[in-house]
Amino acid sequence: MSLFRKVNNWLHLWLGLISGVIVFIVCITGCIWVFNDEITALLEPNSRIEKQNKPVLKPSELKQIASNVFPGKRVVYAIYRMGRAAEVSLGEGRRGDHTVSLNPYTGEVLGKKVLEKDGTDFFRFILNGHRALWLPYPIGRPIVNYGTLVFVVLLITGLIWWYPKKWNKSTIDKSFKIKWGASFKRLNLDLHNVLGFYSLLFLLAIAMTGMVYGIEWYSKGLYWVTSGGDHLPPFARNSSDTLQAQKFYTVDQAMDKAWNTVISRHPEAEGFFYSYPSPKDAKAPISITIYPSRTHFYDNQGYAFDQHTLKEFPKDKIYGKPFAEASTGLKSAV
Repeated sequence: MSLFRKVNNWLHLWLGLISGVIVFIVCITGCIWVFNDEITALLEPNSRIEKQNKPVLKPSELKQIASNVFPGKRVVYAIYRMGRAAEVSLGEGRRGDHTVSLNPYTGEVLGKKVLEKDGTDFFRFILNGHRALWLPYPIGRPIVNYGTLVFVVLLITGLIWWYPKKWNKSTIDKSFKIKWGASFKRLNLDLHNVLGFYSLLFLLAIAMTGMVYGIEWYSKGLYWVTSGGDHLPPFARNSSDTLQAQKFYTVDQAMDKAWNTVISRHPEAEGFFYSYPSPKDAKAPISITIYPSRTHFYDNQGYAFDQHTLKEFPKDKIYGKPFAEASTGLKSAV
């Protein structure tokens, strides 16, 4: 056996032991998270709302209803996906600890949840495991990200180990077929080698696209390769003009007008997410994201408006462009 193959096989063995548990947890939690809507609809049947041929409630109306349920709590954001109840989050920070579920057409309150301090619901628990192994994010995120990178190396070394030295009927059978009548040890090896080969491209695609969200140098490098040498543009951070505060609109009026502008451009949208600017942050813009399809979360368009003047900010070079019109490089970035 050549030195290259010895090193390759050694790497494959030990990298597998290192990354195996990490990738297993990430995969299981990812599978559960994918079926978020279906599981919620099954366990909470009152959250299912049939699409109606009339407009959903305006941001100010959702805010008022939620504020009546939890007086004194700040409304943080609202989210809606066709077929589901709208959810309004209240509290502090980017993610509130109080949630009101309501009918987006009538405003009927369907449910409410309150998380204990530092608490989390089931799907947030699953997402925390997927992203950070339930560790503090500064610790868990790098472990997940670089554990996934190690898994990619594992897949490549496994392909090298699998590749036969000579191609003949015997090696083809060993490489592509499982010998079901063999001993347990041989059957176990066949299951690993053969199924590993057939799942290789699928696993590589999952791992390499997942790293886009966690490893900055990798994300920038992938964009550079797929865009033909362009650099990934920085995320555009917009600020409202504080000198115009209270001259034209209240925040609720601005939210409603911004919503009317966006929904008039996307009358068939099947979902939305928008955040309510904090009264303590006069610089915060109004952010609205529209989802043309209920299931394709990557296919979205983001809009931002000045909360005081309703000036529409230029669209972000990545998230402001319709997915169908995006270049290969932009698609790889999302």
